[in-house]
Amino acid sequence: MVARLMILVLGVVSLIAGVFLSCQMWRYRDLAEGIAWLEDRHFERATLIAVGTGGAAENLRRLGPATAIGVGTRIVLVDAGRGVADALRHCAIPIAQPDTLLLTSLLPENTLGLDDLLLTGWNTPRAKPLRLLGPPGTRARAEAIVAAYAATVESLARARGVATDGARLDVVEIGDGFVETRDGMTLRAGAAGDVPLASLAYRFEANGRALVVAGTNPDPDLLAAFARGATLLAAEGFYAESIQMAEKADAPDLDRLKREAALHLPMQKLGEIATRAGVAALVVTRLQPAPLFEAQYETAVGTTFKGRAVIADECEEIAP
Repeated sequence: MVARLMILVLGVVSLIAGVFLSCQMWRYRDLAEGIAWLEDRHFERATLIAVGTGGAAENLRRLGPATAIGVGTRIVLVDAGRGVADALRHCAIPIAQPDTLLLTSLLPENTLGLDDLLLTGWNTPRAKPLRLLGPPGTRARAEAIVAAYAATVESLARARGVATDGARLDVVEIGDGFVETRDGMTLRAGAAGDVPLASLAYRFEANGRALVVAGTNPDPDLLAAFARGATLLAAEGFYAESIQMAEKADAPDLDRLKREAALHLPMQKLGEIATRAGVAALVVTRLQPAPLFEAQYETAVGTTFKGRAVIADECEEIAP
């Protein structure tokens, strides 16, 4: 009897020890993932990665707008919102791997992470300047950021014995009709409206596919024409029903909420654009407000678009 009791006690102790060690291993793995060296990603075919799917408002679950397009080992980033460096790490993309950043517009939500991307990437290290393409005004924004850190960068470069090239920006201001082909990817820029600021949409063509990414409040006619025949369209989606709910709840600052809503593309209108363009897949990002239940957003966009609709989560990869 005593022997059986001892065996039972030893079994319980072993089980507890095993659970403890397993928890420690999981914790160690999580810590290692946060600091471990990341290998460059490779994409067999053109792939969209929803790096950051939030909008201008702070949200721990959805960081600022940032969308990556990967073809082979080349990654191009569209917009650099809040927390872009952490978002790239979360998506297992080395921060120095994107060689080009495209700005859809100069709205703060698109550029708040620019210094983060630039200087944290330099630490990784990035050896060459980061290419930055965007609408007129991009150069002035970039020069102001670089100037703000110039003395610090020079001091750190001397102390570390490294070049400052990776902390610089190679800026090209572009507009409607811009085209370039590099490393098997053709990039096209198209005018996408001017409310509240002049904006661009981008079309990426590779592997027989075309992926289009737009920013905040694109003009429906311009975007539908630009995305025509594309495989995938990624753009913002505003849940217009949230304003109706705010009205019923007699929410404070209702007029301000309505003015903000007028600066965003309703989910149903986005579905109409995708249908007009004839795309096979629609990726809804820059979610405004962030959904409590994705089914609400799926239902809203489904009223006007019958293809594949993805309410993007952080780091979701779509290879149409």
